[in-house]
Amino acid sequence: MLRAILRTGLAALTAYMAYGQTAEKALTFDAASIKPAAPPTPDGRGRIFLAGPSGGPGTPDPGRIHYPFMNLRNLLINAYDVKGFQITGPAWLDTERFDITATMPPDTTKEQFRAMLQNLLAERFKLALHRETKELPMYSLVVARNGPKMKESVEVQPPVEDAGPPAPPGALPEPKMGADGFPILPAQITGRGGIFNMMMPGRARMVGIRQTTQDLAARLSSQLSRPVTDATGLTAKYDFTLTFSPEGMNGPMGPLPPPPPPPDGGGRGPAAGPSEQEAPPDIFSAIQAQIGLKLEPKKGPVEIIVIDHMEKTPTEN
Repeated sequence: MLRAILRTGLAALTAYMAYGQTAEKALTFDAASIKPAAPPTPDGRGRIFLAGPSGGPGTPDPGRIHYPFMNLRNLLINAYDVKGFQITGPAWLDTERFDITATMPPDTTKEQFRAMLQNLLAERFKLALHRETKELPMYSLVVARNGPKMKESVEVQPPVEDAGPPAPPGALPEPKMGADGFPILPAQITGRGGIFNMMMPGRARMVGIRQTTQDLAARLSSQLSRPVTDATGLTAKYDFTLTFSPEGMNGPMGPLPPPPPPPDGGGRGPAAGPSEQEAPPDIFSAIQAQIGLKLEPKKGPVEIIVIDHMEKTPTEN
């Protein structure tokens, strides 16, 4: 009798495990396309405008993703919910770029979506990896001596008509340029709040709208390629602007190609803004001088994803 019960329990356990494996493997996109991305083309003033990733769970377009000019490190970041510095692998994770589109049921959860991306990487790039923990340099974001200089946000109710269908990729018009040489972000982009990065030749700007210092620390972690923890003790939401040199930093979709020379072969060119007349500060000086915070170095344990195998070229669509 006991043997029969054990055999029945073992059979049930085996069936449950098989069901779990089958369910996990079933988390795939309805359709997916991965194509090599063409390098971005600067306009006549040396500016490069890149459309960011769009769509997926929690966005106005939950049943479709569009990832233009996406490198493999950022695809791994989205798939495994980690930062770029937590991924150890070949250098071409940052240089090989693809245009990726995929569709899925609109009710897909974020956890299911990540599983779909993981299965896509395993199927198309033959990805194999393992995890380990390492002691790494990191930063604490603290309040500088003279206190924060950020403006507390005012909550804004989104207009009712804001719930319309999302614009298709590439449909946004070229932004207008401000007197300082940076694009003016339109209201349809900034209305929901967030952190927005703008990369210009030799200069970068980070604009935060209704963001916490934890949000800022998370974005700095990506751009500095090191963990940044929020130790400010601040709990409000803020509006802030940081203007700094992008040298040695990551853009929102990974390292960008070097800026092209000015159209006239030298100098600033006729369309250069006034802020280009002097070199901007590095990110550390900008954070302290412009928003009254400070990055202090330290060390701590960090979980790392190690790439054991990955193909540089995906299999055919």
